[in-house]
Amino acid sequence: MADELAVILDAKEAERLATGFVFTEGPLWHPGGFYYFVDVRASVLYRIEPGRPPEVVRDGTGGGNGTTFDLEGCLVNCEGDNRRVTRTAADGRVLVLADRFEGKRLNRPNDVVCRSDGSLYFTDPGLRVPLAERELPSAGVYRVARDGTITLVAACEYPNGLAFSPDERVLYVANTRFAQYIHAIELDARGNMVRRRIFADMSSDETDGVPDGMKVDVQGRVYCTGPGGTWVFAPDGARLGIIRTPEVPANLAFGGPDLRTLFFTARTSVYTLRVKVPGQPHPWYRLRPR
Repeated sequence: MADELAVILDAKEAERLATGFVFTEGPLWHPGGFYYFVDVRASVLYRIEPGRPPEVVRDGTGGGNGTTFDLEGCLVNCEGDNRRVTRTAADGRVLVLADRFEGKRLNRPNDVVCRSDGSLYFTDPGLRVPLAERELPSAGVYRVARDGTITLVAACEYPNGLAFSPDERVLYVANTRFAQYIHAIELDARGNMVRRRIFADMSSDETDGVPDGMKVDVQGRVYCTGPGGTWVFAPDGARLGIIRTPEVPANLAFGGPDLRTLFFTARTSVYTLRVKVPGQPHPWYRLRPR
Protein backbone atom coordinates (compact mmCIF):
# COMPACT_ATOMS: atom_id res chain seq x y z
CA MET A 1 0.00 0.00 0.00
CA ALA A 2 2.91 2.34 0.62
CA ASP A 3 3.88 1.94 -3.05
CA GLU A 4 0.33 2.82 -4.10
CA LEU A 5 0.38 6.04 -2.06
CA ALA A 6 3.84 6.92 -3.41
CA VAL A 7 2.20 7.37 -6.81
CA ILE A 8 -0.11 9.96 -5.25
CA LEU A 9 1.89 11.80 -2.58
CA ASP A 10 4.47 14.45 -3.40
CA ALA A 11 5.50 15.06 0.22
CA LYS A 12 6.06 12.75 3.16
CA GLU A 13 4.78 14.95 5.98
CA ALA A 14 1.90 17.37 6.32
CA GLU A 15 2.57 21.02 7.19
CA ARG A 16 0.50 22.61 9.94
CA LEU A 17 -0.84 26.03 8.92
CA ALA A 18 -2.70 26.96 12.10
CA THR A 19 -3.87 25.45 15.38
CA GLY A 20 -5.82 26.28 18.55
CA PHE A 21 -9.32 25.50 17.30
CA VAL A 22 -11.99 23.24 18.82
CA PHE A 23 -13.09 21.11 15.83
CA THR A 24 -12.25 22.20 12.29
CA GLU A 25 -14.35 21.28 9.25
CA GLY A 26 -15.71 22.67 5.98
CA PRO A 27 -12.47 23.04 3.95
CA LEU A 28 -12.79 24.85 0.63
CA TRP A 29 -10.25 26.38 -1.75
CA HIS A 30 -10.93 29.81 -3.20
CA PRO A 31 -9.01 30.52 -6.43
CA GLY A 32 -8.25 33.97 -5.04
CA GLY A 33 -5.48 32.24 -3.10
CA PHE A 34 -6.96 31.17 0.24
CA TYR A 35 -8.93 28.43 1.98
CA TYR A 36 -12.19 28.66 3.88
CA PHE A 37 -12.76 26.43 6.89
CA VAL A 38 -14.98 26.40 9.96
CA ASP A 39 -14.64 25.70 13.63
CA VAL A 40 -17.91 23.81 14.02
CA ARG A 41 -18.20 23.91 17.78
CA ALA A 42 -17.18 27.55 18.05
CA SER A 43 -19.53 28.49 15.15
CA VAL A 44 -16.86 30.51 13.33
CA LEU A 45 -16.05 30.67 9.61
CA TYR A 46 -12.39 31.42 8.78
CA ARG A 47 -10.27 32.07 5.75
CA ILE A 48 -6.55 31.38 5.70
CA GLU A 49 -3.87 32.22 3.19
CA PRO A 50 -0.82 29.96 3.51
CA GLY A 51 1.89 31.76 5.46
CA ARG A 52 -0.55 34.10 7.20
CA PRO A 53 -2.73 33.77 10.30
CA PRO A 54 -6.41 32.85 9.85
CA GLU A 55 -9.00 35.62 9.61
CA VAL A 56 -12.59 35.47 10.90
CA VAL A 57 -15.10 35.80 8.06
CA ARG A 58 -18.28 35.15 9.99
CA ASP A 59 -19.04 34.61 13.66
CA GLY A 60 -22.18 32.87 14.89
CA THR A 61 -22.62 30.45 11.99
CA GLY A 62 -25.07 28.24 13.85
CA GLY A 63 -22.81 25.21 13.81
CA GLY A 64 -21.55 25.89 10.29
CA ASN A 65 -20.11 22.72 8.79
CA GLY A 66 -19.76 21.68 5.12
CA THR A 67 -19.09 24.37 2.52
CA THR A 68 -19.08 24.79 -1.25
CA PHE A 69 -19.64 27.49 -3.87
CA ASP A 70 -22.61 27.92 -6.16
CA LEU A 71 -22.05 28.71 -9.84
CA GLU A 72 -21.88 32.43 -9.04
CA GLY A 73 -19.04 31.86 -6.58
CA CYS A 74 -21.17 32.58 -3.51
CA LEU A 75 -20.38 30.57 -0.41
CA VAL A 76 -22.89 27.85 0.52
CA ASN A 77 -22.81 26.51 4.07
CA CYS A 78 -24.56 23.74 6.01
CA GLU A 79 -25.57 25.15 9.40
CA GLY A 80 -26.14 22.14 11.62
CA ASP A 81 -27.37 23.89 14.75
CA ASN A 82 -29.66 26.14 12.69
CA ARG A 83 -30.88 23.08 10.74
CA ARG A 84 -30.54 24.79 7.37
CA VAL A 85 -28.41 25.34 4.26
CA THR A 86 -27.53 28.95 3.46
CA ARG A 87 -25.96 31.06 0.72
CA THR A 88 -23.91 34.16 1.47
CA ALA A 89 -24.67 36.77 -1.20
CA ALA A 90 -22.08 39.15 -2.63
CA ASP A 91 -23.34 41.91 -0.31
CA GLY A 92 -22.88 39.69 2.77
CA ARG A 93 -26.52 38.78 3.32
CA VAL A 94 -27.07 35.20 4.49
CA LEU A 95 -29.98 33.70 2.54
CA VAL A 96 -31.73 30.42 3.36
CA LEU A 97 -31.61 27.86 0.54
CA ALA A 98 -33.17 24.96 2.43
CA ASP A 99 -34.54 24.50 5.92
CA ARG A 100 -37.57 22.30 5.24
CA PHE A 101 -38.61 19.42 3.02
CA GLU A 102 -42.31 19.00 2.26
CA GLY A 103 -43.06 21.38 5.12
CA LYS A 104 -41.01 19.45 7.68
CA ARG A 105 -37.90 20.86 9.28
CA LEU A 106 -34.55 19.41 8.22
CA ASN A 107 -32.57 17.44 10.78
CA ARG A 108 -29.00 18.71 10.79
CA PRO A 109 -27.48 19.50 7.34
CA ASN A 110 -23.88 18.34 7.33
CA ASP A 111 -22.07 18.59 3.97
CA VAL A 112 -22.82 20.03 0.54
CA VAL A 113 -21.50 19.83 -3.05
CA CYS A 114 -22.32 21.65 -6.29
CA ARG A 115 -23.00 19.90 -9.62
CA SER A 116 -22.06 21.53 -12.92
CA ASP A 117 -25.75 22.21 -13.68
CA GLY A 118 -25.85 24.43 -10.59
CA SER A 119 -27.84 22.05 -8.41
CA LEU A 120 -26.67 21.54 -4.84
CA TYR A 121 -26.64 18.21 -3.03
CA PHE A 122 -26.49 18.03 0.76
CA THR A 123 -26.59 15.38 3.46
CA ASP A 124 -29.00 15.57 6.39
CA PRO A 125 -28.28 13.04 9.16
CA GLY A 126 -30.76 12.86 12.01
CA LEU A 127 -29.11 10.88 14.80
CA ARG A 128 -27.88 13.92 16.76
CA VAL A 129 -31.31 15.54 16.80
CA PRO A 130 -33.43 14.50 19.83
CA LEU A 131 -36.16 12.11 18.73
CA ALA A 132 -38.92 14.44 19.92
CA GLU A 133 -37.55 17.21 17.67
CA ARG A 134 -37.24 15.18 14.46
CA GLU A 135 -39.87 16.00 11.86
CA LEU A 136 -38.56 13.94 8.94
CA PRO A 137 -38.90 10.14 9.09
CA SER A 138 -35.33 9.38 8.02
CA ALA A 139 -31.94 10.84 7.24
CA GLY A 140 -31.22 11.53 3.60
CA VAL A 141 -29.41 13.13 0.71
CA TYR A 142 -31.25 16.05 -0.90
CA ARG A 143 -30.92 18.11 -4.07
CA VAL A 144 -31.66 21.82 -4.36
CA ALA A 145 -32.33 22.69 -8.03
CA ARG A 146 -31.45 26.07 -9.55
CA ASP A 147 -35.10 27.10 -9.18
CA GLY A 148 -35.05 26.25 -5.45
CA THR A 149 -37.00 22.99 -5.72
CA ILE A 150 -35.88 20.49 -3.07
CA THR A 151 -36.08 16.75 -3.72
CA LEU A 152 -35.02 13.68 -1.77
CA VAL A 153 -32.34 11.81 -3.70
CA ALA A 154 -31.93 8.88 -1.30
CA ALA A 155 -32.70 7.92 2.27
CA CYS A 156 -29.61 6.77 4.18
CA GLU A 157 -28.60 5.59 7.63
CA TYR A 158 -26.20 8.40 8.59
CA PRO A 159 -25.10 10.34 5.49
CA ASN A 160 -22.11 12.60 6.00
CA GLY A 161 -19.49 13.71 3.44
CA LEU A 162 -20.22 13.52 -0.27
CA ALA A 163 -18.46 14.04 -3.61
CA PHE A 164 -19.07 13.51 -7.33
CA SER A 165 -17.15 11.27 -9.69
CA PRO A 166 -15.41 13.23 -12.50
CA ASP A 167 -18.32 12.58 -14.91
CA GLU A 168 -20.89 13.41 -12.18
CA ARG A 169 -22.77 10.18 -12.83
CA VAL A 170 -21.89 8.82 -9.37
CA LEU A 171 -22.44 10.59 -6.07
CA TYR A 172 -20.30 9.11 -3.29
CA VAL A 173 -21.75 9.41 0.22
CA ALA A 174 -19.95 8.49 3.42
CA ASN A 175 -22.00 6.62 6.01
CA THR A 176 -20.70 7.47 9.47
CA ARG A 177 -22.76 5.56 12.01
CA PHE A 178 -24.15 2.03 12.43
CA ALA A 179 -22.02 0.63 9.58
CA GLN A 180 -18.99 2.46 8.19
CA TYR A 181 -18.92 2.49 4.41
CA ILE A 182 -19.18 4.65 1.29
CA HIS A 183 -22.32 4.56 -0.83
CA ALA A 184 -22.10 5.00 -4.60
CA ILE A 185 -25.36 6.53 -5.80
CA GLU A 186 -25.64 6.26 -9.58
CA LEU A 187 -27.46 9.22 -11.16
CA ASP A 188 -29.24 9.82 -14.44
CA ALA A 189 -28.62 12.90 -16.60
CA ARG A 190 -31.12 14.91 -14.52
CA GLY A 191 -29.41 14.02 -11.25
CA ASN A 192 -31.95 11.50 -9.98
CA MET A 193 -30.91 8.23 -8.38
CA VAL A 194 -30.96 5.22 -10.71
CA ARG A 195 -29.50 2.69 -8.29
CA ARG A 196 -27.00 2.52 -5.44
CA ARG A 197 -24.37 0.17 -4.17
CA ILE A 198 -21.65 -0.12 -1.56
CA PHE A 199 -18.48 1.40 -3.03
CA ALA A 200 -16.10 0.64 -0.15
CA ASP A 201 -16.13 -0.85 3.33
CA MET A 202 -14.46 1.44 5.89
CA SER A 203 -14.89 -0.67 9.01
CA SER A 204 -11.68 -0.78 11.02
CA ASP A 205 -10.15 -1.78 14.34
CA GLU A 206 -8.82 1.78 14.65
CA THR A 207 -11.02 3.75 17.01
CA ASP A 208 -10.06 7.33 16.12
CA GLY A 209 -12.08 8.68 13.22
CA VAL A 210 -15.16 7.72 11.16
CA PRO A 211 -16.06 8.00 7.46
CA ASP A 212 -16.62 11.72 7.03
CA GLY A 213 -15.39 14.31 4.50
CA MET A 214 -14.67 13.25 0.95
CA LYS A 215 -13.11 14.50 -2.31
CA VAL A 216 -12.24 12.99 -5.72
CA ASP A 217 -9.18 13.62 -7.89
CA VAL A 218 -9.17 14.03 -11.68
CA GLN A 219 -8.33 10.34 -12.14
CA GLY A 220 -11.38 9.28 -10.13
CA ARG A 221 -9.67 8.27 -6.90
CA VAL A 222 -11.81 8.81 -3.81
CA TYR A 223 -10.27 10.38 -0.68
CA CYS A 224 -12.36 9.91 2.46
CA THR A 225 -11.37 10.81 6.01
CA GLY A 226 -11.89 7.89 8.33
CA PRO A 227 -10.38 5.72 11.06
CA GLY A 228 -6.71 6.59 11.47
CA GLY A 229 -6.48 9.14 8.66
CA THR A 230 -7.57 9.74 5.07
CA TRP A 231 -8.41 6.58 3.14
CA VAL A 232 -7.68 6.57 -0.58
CA PHE A 233 -9.59 4.32 -2.99
CA ALA A 234 -9.15 3.54 -6.67
CA PRO A 235 -12.19 4.20 -8.90
CA ASP A 236 -13.15 0.52 -8.60
CA GLY A 237 -13.25 0.75 -4.80
CA ALA A 238 -9.92 -0.97 -4.07
CA ARG A 239 -8.22 0.61 -1.06
CA LEU A 240 -4.84 2.11 -1.94
CA GLY A 241 -3.79 3.15 1.55
CA ILE A 242 -4.28 5.63 4.39
CA ILE A 243 -2.69 9.09 4.48
CA ARG A 244 -1.56 9.69 8.07
CA THR A 245 -1.51 13.21 9.51
CA PRO A 246 -0.61 14.44 13.03
CA GLU A 247 -4.31 14.70 13.87
CA VAL A 248 -7.05 12.59 12.30
CA PRO A 249 -8.97 14.86 9.89
CA ALA A 250 -12.72 15.20 9.59
CA ASN A 251 -12.57 16.64 6.07
CA LEU A 252 -10.23 17.68 3.26
CA ALA A 253 -10.12 19.73 0.06
CA PHE A 254 -7.86 20.05 -2.95
CA GLY A 255 -6.38 23.52 -3.28
CA GLY A 256 -3.58 25.70 -4.54
CA PRO A 257 -3.42 27.15 -8.07
CA ASP A 258 -2.78 23.66 -9.47
CA LEU A 259 -5.23 21.88 -7.12
CA ARG A 260 -2.38 19.64 -5.98
CA THR A 261 -2.39 20.62 -2.32
CA LEU A 262 -4.52 18.63 0.11
CA PHE A 263 -5.91 20.87 2.84
CA PHE A 264 -6.99 18.92 5.94
CA THR A 265 -9.30 20.13 8.68
CA ALA A 266 -8.08 18.00 11.57
CA ARG A 267 -9.55 18.57 15.00
CA THR A 268 -7.63 21.48 16.56
CA SER A 269 -5.56 22.33 13.46
CA VAL A 270 -5.44 22.68 9.69
CA TYR A 271 -2.71 21.05 7.57
CA THR A 272 -1.55 20.89 3.95
CA LEU A 273 0.17 18.13 2.01
CA ARG A 274 1.35 18.23 -1.61
CA VAL A 275 0.17 15.51 -4.00
CA LYS A 276 1.03 14.57 -7.58
CA VAL A 277 -2.51 14.35 -8.98
CA PRO A 278 -4.85 17.37 -8.89
CA GLY A 279 -8.29 17.30 -7.43
CA GLN A 280 -11.50 17.53 -9.40
CA PRO A 281 -12.14 21.28 -9.89
CA HIS A 282 -15.31 22.92 -8.60
CA PRO A 283 -17.67 23.82 -11.51
CA TRP A 284 -17.40 27.53 -10.60
CA TYR A 285 -13.62 27.47 -11.16
CA ARG A 286 -14.25 26.76 -14.86
CA LEU A 287 -16.82 29.56 -15.18
CA ARG A 288 -14.92 32.18 -13.18
CA PRO A 289 -13.57 35.09 -15.29
CA ARG A 290 -9.80 34.99 -15.61
